Amino acid sequence: MSERLYDEVRKTGQVEGTRMRTVLGHFASGVVVITASGPDGPLGFTCQSFSSLSLEPPLVSFCPARSSTTWPKIREVGQFCVNVLADGHAELSTAFARSGTDKYAGVRWTPAPSGAPILEGVAAWTDCSLEYEYPGGDHTIVAGRVHDLDSDASRAPLLFHRGVYRVAAPSPR
Repeated sequence: MSERLYDEVRKTGQVEGTRMRTVLGHFASGVVVITASGPDGPLGFTCQSFSSLSLEPPLVSFCPARSSTTWPKIREVGQFCVNVLADGHAELSTAFARSGTDKYAGVRWTPAPSGAPILEGVAAWTDCSLEYEYPGGDHTIVAGRVHDLDSDASRAPLLFHRGVYRVAAPSPR
């Protein structure tokens, strides 16, 4: 820990949010869109905090902001699909991060087994049901039970690193 950061934490007992975002932005994360089939049509939002949680039972986790207006609607549905965005999806990520717009305008998708949208061209998708939910500061920690999943090894994943989108090369297979 840098001396400056240590002094900041020692004096205030807390790290400033903008500093935390800058420092932790050095960790590259994948970008996903969580989707569901709601009673009034498809739902979705962009999320960076996604990871595999457990193989037995098969669980994944993600953390929507507590300010999200879409997550409560998806929670009510109880089933969702995690779409791992790929090269060429930066605009899609931005569109699904906005509130109050038609996020699906011009977006092609097919239904997952649960009915949740699988967005066209994703690197991978995971069809889930809500298993657990916990408070996590200004976010909610969600664990979803995986029921089905698939991937396209030819698609390079979209990454977010130091405040910008980047693309990782697909692994040779």
